[in-house]
Amino acid sequence: MTKTDIEGTELRRDQLSMLDVLKEFAIICKENNITWWLDSGTLLGAARHGGFIPWDDDMDVMVAKKDYAKLRRILMKMKDSPYFYQCMQSDVEHVNTFGAFRKKEGRKLTTDRRSQYFRYGGLGMDVFTLDYSSKFSAHMSKFLYLNLQHPSQYIKTGWLRHFYIRTVEILNFLIFIPLCKLVGLINPKGQYHHQYASAFYKHPIYLRNIYPLTTLSFEGIECPVPGNWDAYLTDLYGDWHTPPSEDAIRRHLHNNTYLKDIFEVQSQKERKIGLSPL
Repeated sequence: MTKTDIEGTELRRDQLSMLDVLKEFAIICKENNITWWLDSGTLLGAARHGGFIPWDDDMDVMVAKKDYAKLRRILMKMKDSPYFYQCMQSDVEHVNTFGAFRKKEGRKLTTDRRSQYFRYGGLGMDVFTLDYSSKFSAHMSKFLYLNLQHPSQYIKTGWLRHFYIRTVEILNFLIFIPLCKLVGLINPKGQYHHQYASAFYKHPIYLRNIYPLTTLSFEGIECPVPGNWDAYLTDLYGDWHTPPSEDAIRRHLHNNTYLKDIFEVQSQKERKIGLSPL
């Protein structure tokens, strides 16, 4: 599957809309001397496709730990902006420990039940930072926090849902996550992972593969990326050069409309050239 295969689909239109968010984010970071780089599937897309992975429906960036709190303060002050920084402090329904920089306009519902409750639900991207952590400590913080938060999405009464969410946050940020951080100091391999209590703990990240940063083209925009982006991607994905199976692509998509859209378009094209039966 290539970009040509998804031209004209809702997914491709939304990818280009997300690109506007990335451009705005890059400008803000440059003006405020914020160190950041493309991460995860967005970095993979830049390396393998020169832009979005054709079936990707989100964006990921990483911000240096030293700049993360500073960036959050800057983005949260943008009251009259068409963009919104979604985090625990700005939207109680956002239970992730990482933030999201998104458009205020529009509402894109996903397979995440919580998206219906978000203060703003426009297209955007996830904003991560790194924590010094072992795989065990990263896993335990995720297991404790997200499993405790999981029931909250099924609570329909707003005030009760908010009370439950905040209670879980207090328990974790006062007790469980600090304990996991202490355990994470036992880390002879010098590993980093996405921040504590996020869902991403399986694959280590090493500073030696990040700095100094370099650049790659993403949809025609030069973006900062880890200096040794090949090793960085190999640590995250293994053989990142080989595209995944169709089943893996289906599992990755967060929106059922995209799923139907791109695979119906693909099937129609295959039938036209005789690759699949009528």
